[in-house]
Amino acid sequence: MAAGASGSRRWLQLALGVIAMMAISSPQYVWTLFVKPLQTATGGSLAEIQITFSILIVLQTWFSPAQGYLIDRFGPRNLVMLGCALSGASWVLSAYADSIPMLYLTYGLFGGLGTGIVYVGIVGLMVRWFPEKRGFAAGMAAAGYGFGAILTTFPISDMLTASGYRETLVVFGLILGVVGVAAAAFLKSPDGEVLPAAPMAETVDCGSRKMLKTPVFWLLFVMMTMMSTGGLMVISQFAAFTKDFGIDKISVLGFAALPLALTIDRITNGLTRPFFGWISDRIGRENTMAIAFIGEGAAILALLYARDNPLLYVLLSGVVFFGWGEIFSLFPSTLTDTFGTRNATTNYGFLYMAQGIGSVLGGPVAAWIYQSQGSWLPVFGLIVVMDLVTGLLALFVLKPMRQNWIGANRAAAAAE
Repeated sequence: MAAGASGSRRWLQLALGVIAMMAISSPQYVWTLFVKPLQTATGGSLAEIQITFSILIVLQTWFSPAQGYLIDRFGPRNLVMLGCALSGASWVLSAYADSIPMLYLTYGLFGGLGTGIVYVGIVGLMVRWFPEKRGFAAGMAAAGYGFGAILTTFPISDMLTASGYRETLVVFGLILGVVGVAAAAFLKSPDGEVLPAAPMAETVDCGSRKMLKTPVFWLLFVMMTMMSTGGLMVISQFAAFTKDFGIDKISVLGFAALPLALTIDRITNGLTRPFFGWISDRIGRENTMAIAFIGEGAAILALLYARDNPLLYVLLSGVVFFGWGEIFSLFPSTLTDTFGTRNATTNYGFLYMAQGIGSVLGGPVAAWIYQSQGSWLPVFGLIVVMDLVTGLLALFVLKPMRQNWIGANRAAAAAE
């Protein structure tokens, strides 16, 4: 295959991957808009309703090793199409859920399995198509997931007001499912393509069984868990604590504060992924992690102190998401740099499970802390501490540990 043809083909694959990711992003990123109507429809408490969100993320992540293995084995097209269809169906079916168990089954189970297949499949595919721009490519794929809800936040908010939650879920479930399936139908693996060489820093390929025995992987897992917890708390509870701060009904720049903040958040949450991925391709993964994660802790603290200033609060919410969303470019690119590309999708599936733990800590556990303490301040304080600790771990623990592991692995391969 000619290098020029491969070059144009991989950019088409990236575009298709971004579209598929955009089609599955709304179940996570506009969930907060459905919390109140679904709570009313099912009669559940806030903590019970937020378990739905945790199920979505847990199933999205904890089944991803098996999903990644199937994608590595059989190719991305059919499985990603299935995932997009399941994601759309989860909204259509949850529109008719009248109890907590039915909500868990529809929005949680189907949505989690569907989005998980798509997410791990697209990210794993892009790091293979772009070996020399791995951070950027993973960031662009993840940006599709972050950007997707930009197009839907205001329309969904408006339709909720005009037509109710049930019709909104059905209409948007069908639209997003069809768009995702159509994009996924043209995906392919880069097998046999002539691609640019991977960076010299790349190690030899490592299977999941060997990877799971390394301290490097488990440090990455703990770090991703801590960063996921903070971001998913903000995503799942944003409407709840914005209401408690008295900002949800206020008009900012001529728009309702809550949907405006959510739209700005989607923009910054999308931009941060290719931006920090691109930065990490140039200054190193761990250096970029330290800058982004410590900055995220500072942004969360600033958001808390700005809760009496609606305009500043809305703007700072975008900064918070700019400091969080980059985890979805930095962690998969770091993992693939360390353990190689042959099993990249399966390997990332194991790391992506950290997102599931973060959803439990950031969803029902954070809601329980709030209900028991009567304040969001303890929750925000814990998140700031985790962000700062993760940034320091990246710089002072992960960086030397990963360098030593890669060096030893490369030396062992050379001696064979």
